[in-house]
Amino acid sequence: MAKPVIMAVDDQPQVLNAITRDLNSHYQKDFHIVQAASGADALEAVREFKRRDTPVALFVVDQRMPEMSGTEFLDEAIKLYPHSKRVLLTAYADTDAAIASINAIGLDYYLMKPWDPPAERLYPVLDDLLGDWLASVPVPYDGIRVAGTLWSAKAHAVKEFLARNQVPYRWMDVERDAQARELVEASSGGRPPLPILFFPDGSLLADPDIRTLAEKVGLRTPARQPFYDLVIVGAGPAGLAAAVYGASEGLRTVAIEREAAGGQAGTSARIENYLGFPNGIMGGDLARRALTQAKRLGAEVLSAHEVVGLRVEDPYRIVTLDDGSELSCHALLLATGVKVRELDVPGLERLVGTSVYYGAATSEVVNYKGGRVFVVGGANSAGQGAIYLSRYASQVTLLVRADSLKASMSSYLVDQIERTESISVRFNSEVTAVTGGDHVESIEVKDMTTGETEPVPADAMFIFIGAIPASLIAAGVVERSDDGFILTGPDLIRNGRRPKGWRLNRDPFLMETSVPGIFAAGDVRFGVVRRVASAVGQGATVVSLVHKYLETV
Repeated sequence: MAKPVIMAVDDQPQVLNAITRDLNSHYQKDFHIVQAASGADALEAVREFKRRDTPVALFVVDQRMPEMSGTEFLDEAIKLYPHSKRVLLTAYADTDAAIASINAIGLDYYLMKPWDPPAERLYPVLDDLLGDWLASVPVPYDGIRVAGTLWSAKAHAVKEFLARNQVPYRWMDVERDAQARELVEASSGGRPPLPILFFPDGSLLADPDIRTLAEKVGLRTPARQPFYDLVIVGAGPAGLAAAVYGASEGLRTVAIEREAAGGQAGTSARIENYLGFPNGIMGGDLARRALTQAKRLGAEVLSAHEVVGLRVEDPYRIVTLDDGSELSCHALLLATGVKVRELDVPGLERLVGTSVYYGAATSEVVNYKGGRVFVVGGANSAGQGAIYLSRYASQVTLLVRADSLKASMSSYLVDQIERTESISVRFNSEVTAVTGGDHVESIEVKDMTTGETEPVPADAMFIFIGAIPASLIAAGVVERSDDGFILTGPDLIRNGRRPKGWRLNRDPFLMETSVPGIFAAGDVRFGVVRRVASAVGQGATVVSLVHKYLETV
């Protein structure tokens, strides 16, 4: 953390140099001493300190300055630093103004010039004031700050991106926090497009797109080389496992992730049945550990990069990234997973990202402490989400189309839901409408057995209704099922015949697609068991098949 600032302001160079000298002599070990020759210059410096989130402990300001008096300066400065201590330097004739400032701006003290000797007339006063400041002011947050409004889809997208990529940040609601609002206004000369992000180096971004944000926080970096032995598209459990095993076995390996490492599993509130974690593990934590492991073993991971094109130029497989660059490789793994299935009901779409969320939205749940939230879905992800939300919300209602949870949810989750008093389950139910202004106010729930509908008050809704394969980049390149899953291995053999265009004198390997050297693993693959452990196993196994393929090229 930066040292707290003591700022001296005086338009007379001799006086300014003298007070700065005395302050440095006694306080420079613990404080950063800054001087300014006018109120305007000082105010600009104060705004910069605020942008950097640098604490200001004390202002020592001359009262009689042209254009802006000491009192006028302090009146503006304390809007940004209301807890800073304030001392006026006055001449005998300024005493009345100083006394008036005590009432007007909460002046802490006024010092008559000259203050010699400082050991008797300066330091004891300032020591007391600084001691009070240190005892009462919290340590400032030394990281990224995100300012915006709660009911903002753009703010949600930024927070969720940072959270999923394990980038710490502090949220500041400009509608509820006057200091946050003043910071935004002072930093921009008005009200810029929100959200606005403040960085420790003093820079800021207003309403950035995700690519710009990723570059700023160091997540989006170019590939180190144009050619790899193995390129992995997707860094969910399957992709990360392949990166770990590929790199550890000597393959030049790069994984490319469009959003954040961990895929759908990375959004899980808690995974209770993954081997080796008896107390369960948050999906984000599992993703972070796997990402660190892959990088430690030598894999390159490109975050916030999207693959927008795929082609084959034998013997190479080539992917095109969203910035127009291309990467070539011997072998390619498609581990793109799935994307959420959207719920199509009236009134819902415009509230997505404000109080309607797909997935657990862990960056937002704290906003619903004591609230009434609904979870739509009946599989494991919905159950995990409901249990996680019950830590914050006073009432969690699980809306399930089926008449039981047991057919679609693991028994350990069913048992936990039954034991959690704040969770209730409505079976044979579906959402038919959502109403509200800038956030959800109520939802319409239909009883599928009777056909009756009922409006129910709600503060938020979290949706877990399944997913569809994220395989569009493979369309026209490799064979897919009717619903978009990538076909591999035995599923490509029809009536004893290999796939069309297959020229090798062997059948496709277990996880190989209809194009030799292009593999698929994880949830995007047709006919697999969709569990985290299954995806990890496929990602590890596919590397051995890649080795077999590389023996032939």
